[in-house]
Amino acid sequence: MEDENTDLREKISGQALIDKNKKIKKETQKLNKLFKDLADNKKKMAEKLIENASFMSITLDELKEDIKLYGVKETYVNGKDQFGFKESIENKTYNTMIKNYMNIIKQLNDMLPEEKKINEDDEFERFNDGL
Repeated sequence: MEDENTDLREKISGQALIDKNKKIKKETQKLNKLFKDLADNKKKMAEKLIENASFMSITLDELKEDIKLYGVKETYVNGKDQFGFKESIENKTYNTMIKNYMNIIKQLNDMLPEEKKINEDDEFERFNDGL
């Protein structure tokens, strides 16, 4: 049963992939607007960070929805009569990725002039809403 659920969660339809890529592109455009006035040397450094932040932002939203749906733990079977609960892969991935995302946001934020800086606590709260 767990393997069937895992297989279903791992598969992503062609349309879902297209939709995800559109969301990532939209997020990238939003961040690019914020960083459009950077000096060329900083803008070049920011490009890859923006690309990664956009991907992580959308992926974190998806993981959060999976966690809402499936919870933070899953059952495991480890041989005859050995079973229990473990942290779900979605929850592990979310916890690791949110740390990396916040690190990237901090790096990007440090490149901005003072008046344009993002409040990092607000950005963190945006992802924790509903969890």
